[in-house]
Parts: sequence; C-alpha cells; structure tokens
Amino acid sequence: MPSPLHDTLNLLFRHRPQFAVEMLRDHLGVDVPDGLPVQVASNDLNDRPSIDLRPDVVITVGPRHSPLHAIVVKIQQKEEPDKLHALPRYAAALWLQLACPITVLMICPKARTAKWASAPIRTSLPGYTLACQVIGPDQIPAVTDPAEAAAHPELAALSVMAHGEHPPVIEAFVAALRHLPDEHAPQYYEYAYRLATKAARYVMERVMETTTWPVYSPFARQHYGKGLEVGRAEGRAEGREEGREEGRRRGRAEGEARAVLTVLEARGIAVSDSDRAFISACTDVGLLDEWVRRAATATSAADLFAEES
Repeated sequence: MPSPLHDTLNLLFRHRPQFAVEMLRDHLGVDVPDGLPVQVASNDLNDRPSIDLRPDVVITVGPRHSPLHAIVVKIQQKEEPDKLHALPRYAAALWLQLACPITVLMICPKARTAKWASAPIRTSLPGYTLACQVIGPDQIPAVTDPAEAAAHPELAALSVMAHGEHPPVIEAFVAALRHLPDEHAPQYYEYAYRLATKAARYVMERVMETTTWPVYSPFARQHYGKGLEVGRAEGRAEGREEGREEGRRRGRAEGEARAVLTVLEARGIAVSDSDRAFISACTDVGLLDEWVRRAATATSAADLFAEES
C-alpha cells in the first residue's frame, strides 16, 4: 500500500509536471526539449498480452498527441529487486504508444536506495538495458535561500525531505511561504511536513513558533506546536494548583524538553540517563529552545551543552 511519503512525492509531480523536466535537465543533465508544453498523461500502459502497467506518473513534453519526449516518474522508497522488471516494461510500453524518447526518473528519499536504483537494469531482450535517472538526497540541493525556495517550492519541499534536519533549510522554506499565493502556501507546507523526517518536523515546528508565520490550514493548525501539546496540557492541569502562569511556563518547558529528546532519538543519538535527567529538569525555555536547534545538527548529546566560541 502506498505510504503518505509516496503519495506526496507523487502529488508534487502531478501538481506541476514541469518539475520533472527541471529535475532531469538541471540536476541530472538529461537533454529534454525546452520551451514546449508539459502535461500529465495517462499512466495506463498496456502491452498486451501482459497485465496492465500503471507507473506512478507519466509526463509528456510537447504536443499532447505527438510528444517529443516522455517521462515515467517512479517513487522508490526501498530496495525491491523483484519489482525492477516492471521499469523496462514501463519504458517499452510507453515507447510503443508514443514513439518518442522515454526517460524513467526514480525519486529515492534514501541515499542507499538511490545508489541501488542507479544500477542498469538488464532484460532478456538482447541489447535492451535500461538506465534509470535517479534523484536521491545527494542530488537534491540544500535550499537555504528564501528567494530560491519561493521560486522553486517543489525543490524546496524535496530539500526539506533530504536536508530538513539542517535548520537553515527549514527557515528558508518557512520564509518562502510568505511569498507564495495564499492558496498555494498551505499546500506546499503540507507537502514539506509530510515529506520531512520526524526530527525535521520538530525543527519546522520550532522555527514556526519563533516567527509570525500564519497557520493557513486545518492540517497546519493540527501540527503547529505539536511537540509542545502534551507539555502544555500537563501545564494547564498543574496551573490549577500552582497558578495559571506558572503552569503555562512549566508546561512549555516540559514540552520543549520532550522535543529535545525526541529529535535526538529520531537522529539515533544516544542520551545517557544523567543527560536525560538534566534535560528533563531544565525549566529555562530559552535554553531548551536553543538545545532543540542544536539537536538537529548535533553528533552527540554533549554538543547540546558546548559553550559557543
């Protein structure tokens, strides 16, 4: 069953098929005709007497009824050797339909999967070996310029997926949302949030909390400040005994401490019992917020507490 990450990447290319052309031409050096209409085409490929073939997305470049190039987009989240045989058949079936050059573009969220997908696929048909074009984390730039992120929101969303634990990437993406039309900003926010790792989502929430960026949609509102939700609930309960303001402060601090530990855990960084107790006992919200940011790039728990030079 397709995952939310698979479906979101699929939507990025269906929403603006020109993005596939840009990724092939600008990031992989593939010669795709320029200055022509680009559209999503039917992904119902039939090469009877075999079963029907339905790749994730099919995009054509040029006139709809006589395209000059076609692109098959395949979202590949993990190594699946038993499914590789379908890719040459996608390309062959589409070539039989359109009689134009065909490129298979694989989008791989993980570097290991991208390396695996880059190997040529040999078939039993003599002389027919398919070499897919592959986009993995190494082919996705870290977009840290808000102007570039606003000009290329699909690429910025992929950058969040690949490099979202790097705070400048999140900061650039959030800043770029201000420059997108109101009807597009929540859509791209949701794309990026769904593509982001668990650690990157916490970085996104921290950046959102320290800006005046508006929360556009129900999905965004649901996830805005998600890392603090439990802590604030506990803070409100304690506030009945300790006073409303003190309860809010304690709830916020506990939520921030949980966020620090969650980011470290999501990034696979070991935390000793003493460090965990020290972080959980901290009540300085400003310091905890700084630890959340450091946790996104730290290589050990000790990096959180290092003095800045």
